[in-house]
Amino acid sequence: MASRQALGQGGDDIPVESERPDARAQIASMIFAVLLVDAEGRIAEVNQAAENLLGTSARRLLGRALADMLGPLDPRVATRLARADEALVARDLVLTVNEAELLVNLTVSPLSGAPGWRVVTLSEIAHEDGMGVDTVSESTPPGPSILAHEIKNPLSAIRGAAQLAARKLAHGDKPLARMITDEVDRIARLIDRMQQLGSTRTEPPEPCNPHEAIRSALATVRVASAGKTTGLAAVAFREEFDPSIPPVLANRDALEQVLINLLSNARDAATEAARAPQVTIRTRYVHGLVFSAMRLGRAVKLPIEITVTDNGKGIDPALRGAVFEPFVSTKQQGQGLGLALVRKLVLDMGGSITHERDPRLGLTHFRVHLAQAPDGGKG
Repeated sequence: MASRQALGQGGDDIPVESERPDARAQIASMIFAVLLVDAEGRIAEVNQAAENLLGTSARRLLGRALADMLGPLDPRVATRLARADEALVARDLVLTVNEAELLVNLTVSPLSGAPGWRVVTLSEIAHEDGMGVDTVSESTPPGPSILAHEIKNPLSAIRGAAQLAARKLAHGDKPLARMITDEVDRIARLIDRMQQLGSTRTEPPEPCNPHEAIRSALATVRVASAGKTTGLAAVAFREEFDPSIPPVLANRDALEQVLINLLSNARDAATEAARAPQVTIRTRYVHGLVFSAMRLGRAVKLPIEITVTDNGKGIDPALRGAVFEPFVSTKQQGQGLGLALVRKLVLDMGGSITHERDPRLGLTHFRVHLAQAPDGGKG
């Protein structure tokens, strides 16, 4: 095969010019949204990632004004965007796309030799977070595990001592001993969850019926709700399933844990609704959805979507960009580990999770996207 040598590569062969993918193929394969905008501010060309991010096909995007597609913008960004000859980098930008809010990074690059024309890129921050390559080698000492073990040993001793003391204490003092054992148990649970976050061990994903996992998680959350306050028990759970959804590639136990966490959070948030608190769980097959898996170095098709929606007041806007980070919580008694663990479990299955707020309808959506199991039915 005809080839030529690359400079500084020690004689390694690289393809000749005629064998290289053209510019269109390169842009189509990029894992972030790329839009070509003409001198009038209209969208002239988009890649697949842009269609996915904006939730609209290329046919409907072409010819539309870029500003209309991005919704109301920060006035400073809008002013800079109106200057066709000016480069722009905007981070942590809130966009309204199809009535949902997305947190993105935006860049605008004027094209030299084509006055007014620009290349615009958009990358959703929820997809970028935690996508770095894992640099922990198998030989790295499991520090967190050792630390957890060392903490749990004295905790067990404290718990045992409190139980022994409770037998000898006067009746009025027994609540103090119970408080000690309750606090020890709480700390132990916190350590368990932190261990899960730090674990590098993952079970290989297998074909899994998503509706079976959903119904099992729903049953668990309903039982827990019935055993608590009237407000929790009054939340209505609504199912909107696509019965033709094929099996997903996932770990059944991990997927069920993800759904229990999301449904429990949604239930708690819905109790704050002014009236008729409701949680909806929906499944659908999204044709052509490609996830930009930076940690994998390639685009991955994740067509199966599971959405958990509640009609609560939503997450504080100041926290939305960090909602999946450890120790970030909107609950007074929250530890801020639930969504961080959810995100880790989803990523371990090769999936994606995002958070959106629909301010018009007053709804909060958590969307989980998973790969279809091989030979799962739909192509």
